[in-house]
Amino acid sequence: MADLTLIHTAEVHVATFAALAPEADLCHVVRPDWLARAQTGIGADLTAEISAEFKAVTGPVLCTCTTLGPTVEAMGATRVDWPMMQIAAQHAITAQKPVLMAYCLASTAEPSFALLRRAFGERHADITELALPQHWPLFEAGNSTAFCAALAESIAIELAQNDYACVVLAQASMAGTAAILAQQVALPVLASPQIAMQALLAPQILG
Repeated sequence: MADLTLIHTAEVHVATFAALAPEADLCHVVRPDWLARAQTGIGADLTAEISAEFKAVTGPVLCTCTTLGPTVEAMGATRVDWPMMQIAAQHAITAQKPVLMAYCLASTAEPSFALLRRAFGERHADITELALPQHWPLFEAGNSTAFCAALAESIAIELAQNDYACVVLAQASMAGTAAILAQQVALPVLASPQIAMQALLAPQILG
């Protein structure tokens, strides 16, 4: 049995998550077609297909796709962004400032917002959304470097204009943006892959 099974909707995530836990036994399921179909809603057929794949897996499962998150969470998986959202909420509560939640896909907005709101519990959820759909074609074209650079530029402009407790990079594909912004801003910039892997795997497994 693998230490962890990861459900991805982009092949690029395999290398990203494998690098975070080089000593772990990871099983990667890659289904870009699921995200393509989910863009117009997750219907009964897609839910049944995901469920069949999920039932074939033994052990813990991490879903790295934000759009599919609520569906797979209902089947028992951990959503890649849940540990990150808990940290973001704590930053906001401590600093008494809003969270800036950046995303590209419209299908990401509601599940991400709902999850972050859940992380606040009974407290007021002070969240500002920053939609950046104009940069998504760079990721789809396989140009992750340009994608993350463009995201960092847009987010930095917003941070220069308003005061936030932290930044949430709502999609796992945006993770590379954190390192760029870390050189430009002082506040925490949270990316889900590393935080999720740290939460799910024992520290001695992580490289």
